[in-house]
Amino acid sequence: MPPDAPPASTLDQGIVWLGRTVSWCVPIMALLVLVIVVLRYGFNTGAIAAQETVQYLHAAIFMLGAAVALQADQHVRVDIFYRRFSERQQAWVNGLGHVVFTLPLCGLIGWGSWDYVTDSWSAREASPEPGGLPFVYLLKTLIPAMALLLALQALAQIARALTILRQRGSA
Repeated sequence: MPPDAPPASTLDQGIVWLGRTVSWCVPIMALLVLVIVVLRYGFNTGAIAAQETVQYLHAAIFMLGAAVALQADQHVRVDIFYRRFSERQQAWVNGLGHVVFTLPLCGLIGWGSWDYVTDSWSAREASPEPGGLPFVYLLKTLIPAMALLLALQALAQIARALTILRQRGSA
């Protein structure tokens, strides 16, 4: 989907909103790193909670940004033949690729992380570092959240591919 195209569905609109929201993590993270460096080298003091906050923000950017990148067609693609394909051929590649690769991977990640995350929630897992954040269970929750969001976006992309494939007269 071109960047200037209007979102096609409620899911697309939600993913666009998520992308805009998560994008604020980048400048916040950069500012926080600046503060950590000034504290460490200017005042010879550490800030474990701030360092962990940077890690949490970094994780949020990547884990929640995966579906955003897929929706904006900015994900990694080995593009040897794809760019020369017709719109219909690209729809076949995208649709089958999501069915064969993306959805099973999301299922594997979601299923595989479930016990890991539920155990963390039941223990209300906190940082092992003194002065660290008590929210490790929330950080771990990003794993199945990423799998779910990516799977939902893959389903939207499959629906988009099917719409293209159903059109008559496409080359």
